[in-house]
Amino acid sequence: MSASIIAYERSTLVDREKYIGLDVHQATISVAVMDETGRVVMECILETKAATILEFFAGLRGVVSVTFEEGTCAAWLYDLLKPHVARLLVCNPRKNALLKVGNKSDRIDARKLAELLRGNQLRAVYHGETGVRMLRELCRSYLTIVKDLSRVMNRLKALYRSWAIPCAGRDVYYSRHRAEWLEKIREAGVRRRAEHLYQQLDMLQHMRQQARRELLAESRKHPVSAQLRQIPYLGPIRSALAVALIQTPHRFRTKRQLWAYSGLALETRISAEYNYDRGQLRRSKKTISIRGLNKDHNHDLKGLFKGTATMASVRPGPFRDFYERALAKGMKPTMARLTLARKIAAITLTIWKKGEPFNADKLKLQAA
Repeated sequence: MSASIIAYERSTLVDREKYIGLDVHQATISVAVMDETGRVVMECILETKAATILEFFAGLRGVVSVTFEEGTCAAWLYDLLKPHVARLLVCNPRKNALLKVGNKSDRIDARKLAELLRGNQLRAVYHGETGVRMLRELCRSYLTIVKDLSRVMNRLKALYRSWAIPCAGRDVYYSRHRAEWLEKIREAGVRRRAEHLYQQLDMLQHMRQQARRELLAESRKHPVSAQLRQIPYLGPIRSALAVALIQTPHRFRTKRQLWAYSGLALETRISAEYNYDRGQLRRSKKTISIRGLNKDHNHDLKGLFKGTATMASVRPGPFRDFYERALAKGMKPTMARLTLARKIAAITLTIWKKGEPFNADKLKLQAA
C-alpha cells in the first residue's frame, strides 16, 4: 500500500460484497468501505492520483460496488474505475438529502454514501457512452462560446443604455457600423471600454465559427444525426447537440423520462389521496396541485427543444399546424409551445430508437 494512504480503521476483509463511498476532492479522496451487514470495515484517505487509486482497489477482494458524487473529475474517475469494479454509480448530489443532515466531514460523507449505496437509495447520473465523448466535448465548447458571446453582446448594449444611447436591433454589433456607434460615446474611458468589448466580440465570433465547423464535422461520424435532421427545424447544429446531450436513447424507457430530463415535465403535489366511506376504500376528489416544470434537468437540452418549438410555431410546416390546433382547442400559447416541445422530444426519441423516418401524418394533439 502506498505511503500516501492514511488508515483510520481496518479489519480483515473477506471475499464478500463490499460497498464503497468516495468523497472526492481535488487533492484527496476519503474512502469508506462497508460490508453487506452495514459495518464499516475500512476507512482511509487516498491521494487523487490514478496510480494510488488503482493500487487501493487492486487490494480489495470480493464483489465491489462503488459510488461518488457527480463533480469536476467525475468523468475521469468513472473511466478509471469502471473496468476494476463490479458496479459503479455516479450519484446526483442534489438528491442526497441525507448528506445535509447532522455533522458534516469528508469521513462522514464517505460513510453516508456507502450506506446509501448499500440501501440502493442513490439516483445515478448517466456516464455510460464513451463513443460520443469527442462529440460531447465539442458540444460543450460550442455551447460555452455561444453563452460567452451572448454575455458580451448584452454587456455592450448595457454600456450604451447606461449612457442613454438607444441601441435596439443588431446594428450595434456589426463592424460596418462600429465607428458610427463609438462616436456617440462622448467619454473617452467609456469609449475605450466599448472598444475592448468589440474586440472580445470579434474574437468570440471567430471562435464560434471554428467550434461550429468542428462540431458539424464530428457529428457526421454519427449516422443518427442525419436521421434527426429529418425533423423540421432540427437542423445540423441542433441534431448534433441532441446526439451529444442525450448520448443514447435507450437510457430513457419512455418519452416522459426524456421530458423530465429535459425540464419539460410538470411537478405535481397531492396528499391524502384515499379515504374510507362506509367501510369502502375510495379515492378522494382532491385536485392535484401543479407546481410548474421540474427544476432538476439538463438546461442545454431544454433550450434545444424549446428553441426548436418556438421557431416551429411561427414558421410554416406541420409543427405550426400542430401548434395552431392546440390554440384552437383553447390551450394557452405558453402551454401550446410546451406541448409542441414535448412532441418534438418524443419524435426525436422514436426516430432514434426505431430508425423510422419522420412522418407528419402521425402528428396528433395528445394530452401531455
